[in-house]
Amino acid sequence: MPVEVLPANRFDDVATILGPKNPTSSVCFCLSHRLDAKTNNSLVGPARAAYVRDLCERDVAPGVLAYADGEVVGWAAVAPRAGLPFARSRKIPHVDDLPVWSVWCFRVRPGHRGQGLAHDLLRGAVGFARHHGAPAVEGYPVDNRGAKVDLTMAYVGTRSLFEAAGFTKAADTSAVSGGFPRVVMRLDLR
Repeated sequence: MPVEVLPANRFDDVATILGPKNPTSSVCFCLSHRLDAKTNNSLVGPARAAYVRDLCERDVAPGVLAYADGEVVGWAAVAPRAGLPFARSRKIPHVDDLPVWSVWCFRVRPGHRGQGLAHDLLRGAVGFARHHGAPAVEGYPVDNRGAKVDLTMAYVGTRSLFEAAGFTKAADTSAVSGGFPRVVMRLDLR
């Protein structure tokens, strides 16, 4: 199945992947790691969708979407770390002062999992960041050492996913997801 990864500038497609089934719900839309906690908690129900619609209309999309046969099947969040809560994180360290971009969330629709789409999404996110001048890209996946990761917590990716894309471990963190330690993985684009 040929997969195309494009900037996430179509709100309806982003909503298909990230929007809650109940539009009045105050969850997801991949905002908890994009916004500070106070702002994230203040966006209730339809305000979350409105915020994401605005993100999709900006010059730099909030991430990338994967399409298979014209159907949206996956998402990866990617943006400059400086504008994210990761910039102030006490659990995920800065490796250096390079203005890196972060890839922090993957979502593949049910029925399309197990087909390598996370690999396509990560390659697409790296290409998107490179196109926008990123000198390096970081991810903060779990170091699960081959153990099964609960799907709910697998959104951060795995160390092996990032290694397959050429990333190398840059640092340990004090963060944990799904019971596994998270690591800083880095790909230099210079």
